[in-house]
Amino acid sequence: MTNDELASPAVPSPDPLATVPQPAAASPRASWPARVAAFAEVVACSDAPTQLLLIQMLGWLGLRPLLSDGRLSMAYVATLSLVDSAALIFLMLWFLRRHREAPGQIFLGTRPVAREARLGVLLTPAIVSFVLVAFVLIQQFAPWLHNVTDNPLESLVQTPRDALTFGIVAIVAGGIREEMQRAFILRRFERHLGGRTVGLVVFSAVFGAGHLLQGWDAAVITTGLGLVWGVVYLTRGSIVAPMVSHACFNTIEILRHFAQ
Repeated sequence: MTNDELASPAVPSPDPLATVPQPAAASPRASWPARVAAFAEVVACSDAPTQLLLIQMLGWLGLRPLLSDGRLSMAYVATLSLVDSAALIFLMLWFLRRHREAPGQIFLGTRPVAREARLGVLLTPAIVSFVLVAFVLIQQFAPWLHNVTDNPLESLVQTPRDALTFGIVAIVAGGIREEMQRAFILRRFERHLGGRTVGLVVFSAVFGAGHLLQGWDAAVITTGLGLVWGVVYLTRGSIVAPMVSHACFNTIEILRHFAQ
């Protein structure tokens, strides 16, 4: 310690690891044009418009979602998911640049990336436990929610190559794109569309509904996962921890299905 430091009163410096970034809250005076624009951006980045367009394009190119035996086509699912992810990431970055918002601040905040990544790894066992407990509770108290006997996505993983391909899709389209999408949409709700709590509930419900193909039970549990990852993002101000946790969870699920 220097003489100057001994002579002067200690002034604590802000520690980005100990503070949560506080982005601008939604303004009650937000203009209707701003609200309409934010809503339009949320819809555009919700998956529906981009996927509908891509489904049409893939159809024109001759790609079909089902194989001759009725199983989902890995080539179709992988192409649709990866191209849709690229389109959504481009859209989100374009909207942010258009409004002069810094993508780094929205997605990464001020916390060290490595430390957030470690937190994401540490969260993964809790996420896996949450899913296992939720499935047990549903089987015990609401078995009627298990309305899909065979998960159609499980049929995609037949070979090690399928597992690798689906793993890449799960990490890119799930871990990366969905967490960027969650952060973008939560910030739009926070600033223009009723607040972060409304955004968290709405987007988590939509996130869960996107998994109805796997059954009502999967949709309910996925809604819960969306709430957990959304709370982590809003608390930390960074997508890194939920992104790593999400990617790890998806990878574990693929390995589990492949090992069966």
